[in-house]
Amino acid sequence: MNVILLGCPGSGKGTQAAILCKEFSLSHIATGDIFRDEMSRKTELGQKMAGHINSGKLVPDKLVLDVVQKKLDSEKGGVLLDGFPRTIEQAQALDSYFEKLAKAVDAVVFIKTSEQEVVNRLAGRRSCPKCGLVYNVSSNPPKSEGVCDKCGNQLLLRDDDKPETIRRRLMVYYDITRPLVEYYRSNHSFCEVDGSGPPQAVTDAVIAFLRKR
Repeated sequence: MNVILLGCPGSGKGTQAAILCKEFSLSHIATGDIFRDEMSRKTELGQKMAGHINSGKLVPDKLVLDVVQKKLDSEKGGVLLDGFPRTIEQAQALDSYFEKLAKAVDAVVFIKTSEQEVVNRLAGRRSCPKCGLVYNVSSNPPKSEGVCDKCGNQLLLRDDDKPETIRRRLMVYYDITRPLVEYYRSNHSFCEVDGSGPPQAVTDAVIAFLRKR
């Protein structure tokens, strides 16, 4: 099964993706994680992406498609795509990619969340640059303020989680990415879930939908 998880930044896609991949034995392909890895290693691709991501802009379609297709080529089973596609052009390219392999996007899940909820969540997020663990100062704080529980490294507020950047990211999302909802609603097996509730309620709704596929 190939699944797409849609939602604005901070909607909880990462949390749900980890659960769904385990439940349905899917490989998690998160473009955000791939991009940050490229940036941390200062690869040529990472340097190209950094300017776009740190200013709250979308990475150009060609760069994204090259990265995702390379990753998909290495996967043999079902996948869960998190953070991709983000534009209609990317969605059409993904459909074409699967068609050539006699496969398809089997289900699309959209986690709907209000702008204020997203700002509150992301502004409180802190990340460990060493081991990658993510905390939230309100809902999931570390045992010692500003310090990672696992490795003791100093936690950071990522540039793309600063309030001013969050609002720019949301503007880009509403202008460019939100039309994907209508694209997939009319062309694919589609489910919309309220992301403002407890994470477990979101999980239960999504699992129930995917089990019917």
